[in-house]
Amino acid sequence: MSTPIHRTSTRQSAAVLTSAQQRREGSRTGSTSARSTEHALLAMQSRAGNRATTAAVQRARDTARDPARDTERDRAAENGGASAGAKKNYRDRIAALLDRFKKNLEPIDTFIKGFQTPTNAAFTQQAAVSANEGLKHSTAASGTSAASGNLLTEAAGTVVSGMDAYKNMKDAKKHETGANHHTAKKKAKTKGADAVVGAANSGNYSAAIAKEVTKVQKAADAAVASEASGIASASIGAIKGMRSAFRVGGAARKYKEVKNLGDPHLVHAGSLARLNESREQAGWAAAEAYVALDAYWAHGGQERLELVSEAIDAAWEAMGEARDTAESLQRAEKDVEKLSTVQAYAKKKQLTKMGKETVSGGGESTKAAAGIVTAVAAGTVGLASNPVGWGLAGAGAGLVLGVTMYKALRAATKRYEEVHHPERWAPKGETPEEAASRKESLKHALKFWKKVSKGERQAMAREIYALAAGPAISGSGSTTDEMRESARSLLIALKSGPAKHKLEPEAWVETLNDPAKTGDWIQEIAEQLASG
Repeated sequence: MSTPIHRTSTRQSAAVLTSAQQRREGSRTGSTSARSTEHALLAMQSRAGNRATTAAVQRARDTARDPARDTERDRAAENGGASAGAKKNYRDRIAALLDRFKKNLEPIDTFIKGFQTPTNAAFTQQAAVSANEGLKHSTAASGTSAASGNLLTEAAGTVVSGMDAYKNMKDAKKHETGANHHTAKKKAKTKGADAVVGAANSGNYSAAIAKEVTKVQKAADAAVASEASGIASASIGAIKGMRSAFRVGGAARKYKEVKNLGDPHLVHAGSLARLNESREQAGWAAAEAYVALDAYWAHGGQERLELVSEAIDAAWEAMGEARDTAESLQRAEKDVEKLSTVQAYAKKKQLTKMGKETVSGGGESTKAAAGIVTAVAAGTVGLASNPVGWGLAGAGAGLVLGVTMYKALRAATKRYEEVHHPERWAPKGETPEEAASRKESLKHALKFWKKVSKGERQAMAREIYALAAGPAISGSGSTTDEMRESARSLLIALKSGPAKHKLEPEAWVETLNDPAKTGDWIQEIAEQLASG
């Protein structure tokens, strides 16, 4: 799939550069050195992009082959070799291979969008100003290579998103209610939208390829192709910008819902005061019991032993009550701190999402404006050398690239901490895995195709569930009713309430108190913390 792109782009680039060099030598005009540098840079971009794409394809094949075979063997053993299981394994193998293929292409795609495409736009504008036909054709060849790489990545992502959407739709139907149903339904909608946007974007890149090819071939309809490409680019940029705006709105609403819950220290000040009062009363009762015990010891009557025995029992009971109330107060204070921490984390996640989507949406909107300028320039000779399109394309690419690099750096940092400091976010009561060395941790951090499975978000999800779960869940039996209600209100604010799970409130509470659904709930909460 990658070889034809490599051969075609290389031949076109070489032919165009050779032709341009001959024309320059024949005319013997000035600025030969500068133009040679431009052509060399464009040729290097084309070759580097195609070679990197070819290497990514081979790497995806090599790395996905053995895990896919292991997955197939294991699942076939579980399903007893049934034909339905074989089909499922085959589909899972394809999905895993395409997903790995896409993730291997993403760094190349990021380079193309953030550097090669804006650079091509700059050289295109320069070529238009100087009427340099050789430079025009060189930029067209480089643009063909760039758009081809974008198309390959986008097409793979579209197929993966479509398969994920289909799988989650089936899971949502299978689990008609509960956390599993809501998680699958939400993923199905998200992945379905990703597939639609990916398909539209693939059409955009196909139009970009057609535009650049017409330039290379000096076709008469080059202006028409450029105008169509500009319109397609503007449309997809507007769609992505609108989608980011909806995501910002969703995150803002979730942030507001969590904020409206109030500061747990203030909300639970009354209940903590009552527990403290109970502790003080129990302490006084214990002290009085010991005073009575001392008095009975000093009594000289025949009933002394009987009174002392009763006093000892009363003192022991009073001390137990004092100890229990003190532990309840201490537990409640810790739970308030936990609830405050998880609420602050939930708000921070939504603020971060709003920031990323705002910047990303701004970048896509800017790219849409650049597409409009391109379309206008294609039909208006006077605007052919206008630098506005180049500037907008560069600005939009810079914003999108900044968000992409931020996400990549954050993910790498989390992967590093996951294996280098496994004790940091390990579940309570579970022995952490052995910490990896710095070298091994850095290698793991660079595995950009792997998701973080034991990070801060998962730890916060466990904390929220422990506070909201019922007494049947280990570690949640001592949670006060007031604290449990507050944690469940947080779940509702995070869009994990009864209505989202298609359950009545009583049935929803029962799922929280079901040990068999603990893993599903933690996954659901982790997903909702990350989404808007």
